Amino acid sequence: MADRWALATAEDGGVDVAPLGPDGLPAGPVRREPDLAEAVRARPDVTRWVWRSTAEIYPRLLAAGVRVERCYDIEAAETLLLGHEGRYGQPHSAAAALARLRGGPVPPDPPQRSAAPAAQSPLFEPQGVHVPLDDLLAVYTEQQRRHDRSAHPDRLRLLTAAESAGMLVAAEMNRAGLPWRADVHREVLHDLLGERYAGGGEPRRLAELAEEVSAAFGHRVRPDLPADVVRAFARAGIKVTSTRRWELESVDHPAVKPLLAYKKLYRIWVAHGWSWLQDWVRDGRFRPEFLAGGTVTGRWVTNGGGALQIPKVIRRAAVADPGWCLVVADADQMEPRVLAAISRDPGLMEVAGRETDLYQAVSDRAFSGDRAQAKLAVLGAVYGQTSGDGLKNLAALRRRFPRAVAYVDDAARAGEEGRLVRTWLGRTCPPAAGTTGDDPAEEAGMPQDAPGPEGWVPGHASTDARARGRFARNFVVQGSAADWALLMLAALRQACADLAAELVFFQHDEVIVHCPREEADAVVTAIREAADLAGRLTFGRTPVRFPFTTAVVECYADAK
Repeated sequence: MADRWALATAEDGGVDVAPLGPDGLPAGPVRREPDLAEAVRARPDVTRWVWRSTAEIYPRLLAAGVRVERCYDIEAAETLLLGHEGRYGQPHSAAAALARLRGGPVPPDPPQRSAAPAAQSPLFEPQGVHVPLDDLLAVYTEQQRRHDRSAHPDRLRLLTAAESAGMLVAAEMNRAGLPWRADVHREVLHDLLGERYAGGGEPRRLAELAEEVSAAFGHRVRPDLPADVVRAFARAGIKVTSTRRWELESVDHPAVKPLLAYKKLYRIWVAHGWSWLQDWVRDGRFRPEFLAGGTVTGRWVTNGGGALQIPKVIRRAAVADPGWCLVVADADQMEPRVLAAISRDPGLMEVAGRETDLYQAVSDRAFSGDRAQAKLAVLGAVYGQTSGDGLKNLAALRRRFPRAVAYVDDAARAGEEGRLVRTWLGRTCPPAAGTTGDDPAEEAGMPQDAPGPEGWVPGHASTDARARGRFARNFVVQGSAADWALLMLAALRQACADLAAELVFFQHDEVIVHCPREEADAVVTAIREAADLAGRLTFGRTPVRFPFTTAVVECYADAK
C-alpha cells in the first residue's frame, strides 16, 4: 500500500482519494468515498496526505477523532513558491495555481474569514473553492518541478514540509485550547480594575485615574483619547507628539503618573477584560485561532483573541487541569544562535556552542566582560542600529565576528537594492517591504510602544530603501529562526504522539505543553531533543546549540 495519498473534497460532501507513487504521480485509480473521516481512518498506513488546505480539512478530521501523521498543504506550498519566485502577494489558492498552470484568468483569493469568538464558533470552518483531484494533482506535480528549479531544492522542500507540519500543529492547538480559569481571570480583573459599572462604562479604577489626570491638568481630559491628552499638555506649555510611554516618561508633569497607570489598565480592560473572557474562553479553554506562517517572516499570528500579547498578570488565569501541569519552554537567545548557524562565522558558532550564556561569552570576547553592551551589539547587528553607540558596538562585533556581521550587512544591501532576500531554507522576503502590508517595526519584533524604524518615511525613495534594508537584515535571521521553530514543533509533536501531552500554545520562541504531571520529565526531554533535531535538520551539523529554559508549573504566570 502506498504511504502517500492525495485527497480532495467534493461539493456533495464526499471525498476523492488516490495513492501516489514515489514520483508523486497517481499509482492507482481515484476512489470516491462518502465520508472524509472514514476515508482517512480506513488508511492508517498512510504517512503523508496531499491536500488543498489543512485549514479546511484537518479540523474536520480532528472533530471526528482522526489524527494524521504528516501532510503536504498545496496552498501553503504555493505561497512559499510564489515568494521564492519573486511573485509574493499573487493569489495562492489551488484554483489560482491551476489557472496559472493552464494559462487562464487567475481568480483572486477568497477573503480571510473574520475572527470568530470561541463562544460563537467551536470549529474553524473556512470556505474554499473545491478543486477536483485530477486538477489538484496537476498543481502538485508542477509544484514539485518548481521546487526542483530553485537554487536549493532540498532546503525549499524541507521548508514546505515544515510549513505543512506547522499547519497541523496550529489546527491541533486550536482544538485543544490553553487551559484557562475564568474565575481566576475575573478575580484578577476585579483586583486591577475594581467594580464594573452598569451600562458597560469604565470600571471604578479607570474612572478614578481619569479623574486624577483631569485634576492634574485643571480641566476635563479624556485619557483614552490621545489627541485630547496632547492638547492638554500643549495648554500646559509642554509639547508632546504622542502618548507613547517612552515619550511621556520624559515629561515632568503631575498628570504623567496617573496617565501611564491609566494607559496600562485601559489596555488590559479593552484587550483582555470581561468582554474578552466572554468571547474567547469556553469550556475551561482559551481558544484563539493560531495561523501558521501568518507573517512575511514565517512567524505565527492569531486571528482574534490577542494570544501573542497576553500580559503577565492575565497569565495567572492560565492554570493546568487538576493532576496536570504546564511545561513552558523558552528558547535561549535564539536569534544570535541562528545568526551563528546561517553565517557560519567560526567564532560565533564556537560561542553559540558553549554551555554558558551566549551574551556573556560574546562580552568576554569583544566587550571586556560587559554583557549589556554585548547584547546591544548583537541585537543592533540584527535590527540595524548603526548610529551612536550602536555604530561603535557594531565595529567591535565586526572585528571579532566578521562573517556574522557581513552576512546581515549583505542582506541589508540586497534589501536596499530591491533584490530578493531569503532565509536559510528559502522563505523569501519581497523586494519592497512597503508592498506587503507588514510594518517593519512589528515584523522585527520591536516594542509597539517604541519609536519606529529609523528613516522609515513611506513614499520617500531613499528612506524607503534604508527601511527595506533594515527589514531584510532582520528578515534573514528572524525568518530562519521561524523556519527552525517549525521543525522544532514538528519534532515535538511527533515525540508527544504516544503521550497524553498536548501542545497548547506557541509564540515566536516559546512553546507550552499541557500534560499529566507524570509525563513532565518526558516532555522536557522531548523539547530538548526536538530543538537539537531541528537545528541539525535546518542548518546541518554545526557546533551551535539551541537550548531551552523550561519550567514545569501549574500556572503560566509562574514560569517567568
